[in-house]
Amino acid sequence: MNSSGNSRPAYPITSVDNALRLMLMFKEHRRVRLSDAAEELGVATSTAHRLLAMLQFHGFVRQEENVRTYVPGPAFLDIGLAAVRNMDIREHARPVLTDLAMRLGETVHLAQLEGANVRYLIGAEGGEALRVVDRTGQVVPAHTSATGRVLLADLPESRLGPIVERLVTQDAQLSGLYKELEQIRQRGYAVNARPDDVISVATPVRDGDDVTVAAINAVGPASRMTQRDQRRVVRHLHAAAAQLEDILRAAPSC
Repeated sequence: MNSSGNSRPAYPITSVDNALRLMLMFKEHRRVRLSDAAEELGVATSTAHRLLAMLQFHGFVRQEENVRTYVPGPAFLDIGLAAVRNMDIREHARPVLTDLAMRLGETVHLAQLEGANVRYLIGAEGGEALRVVDRTGQVVPAHTSATGRVLLADLPESRLGPIVERLVTQDAQLSGLYKELEQIRQRGYAVNARPDDVISVATPVRDGDDVTVAAINAVGPASRMTQRDQRRVVRHLHAAAAQLEDILRAAPSC
């Protein structure tokens, strides 16, 4: 067992094990020398160098100039901040979603992008007898949902372009996706009508730097989601998003 109490896998992959052990060295050391890495892993210096070169390629380490010493790279920070942000945003959003579900009577969710997919982080069910079930934990292609499309719409072109290009390559009918995303940006919300007569409406949630970090949606039967209903839902979604944004801006920096 390791320090976290986990049993060693029955079929370990040595190269992966070495790379992860190498990354864990930075928990105890601000700098790691090539010779120290080789000694810790019990491998030749050339092997340790190849492992560090791969970690450097992916941004997990960077080599200090003109020396054979490595320090943590930006990917470590990005992953750490993402983990903290994802954990915190659930806790911050929970009372906001509970209140929103009560006001609307419909099921609501908080979701975030995972590559070209969207994951539903937490949800709250409304009080209507006939309601859509909570999708917490589910992952769906982003372009197939209102939450996903509103998140895609706020991506910078450098990230959005490759995603849309891949989607259009897979399905030529999505060639109009760019135009739809532009309309979502102008409206400030997205609407998706599912084949099972369920309609979802979603709005973005932005952080203190005006970067979209999540989306809030409300979903219900089409009979309760007419265009007039949608306008009311959008007002409540925008208010809930603004409330969550204020909470996130006031939260201590991690």
